[in-house]
Amino acid sequence: MTGPVRIAVDGELCIASGQCVLVAPDIFDQDDDGIAIVIDPDPAPGRQADLEDAANRCPARAIVIS
Repeated sequence: MTGPVRIAVDGELCIASGQCVLVAPDIFDQDDDGIAIVIDPDPAPGRQADLEDAANRCPARAIVIS
């Protein structure tokens, strides 16, 4: 994937495992219920590997990279 990267979390699918926060705490956080939220929706292109790692570790497949 080249060019700008956008990241989103489907809050309906998220099961609050926190794997994304462990991989990229500067991009993801969790709300009071533990549901993942994106704090940097337009991360630098150099973060692609971390984003893919976070998406792959998500047991609910709630992370969308476009």
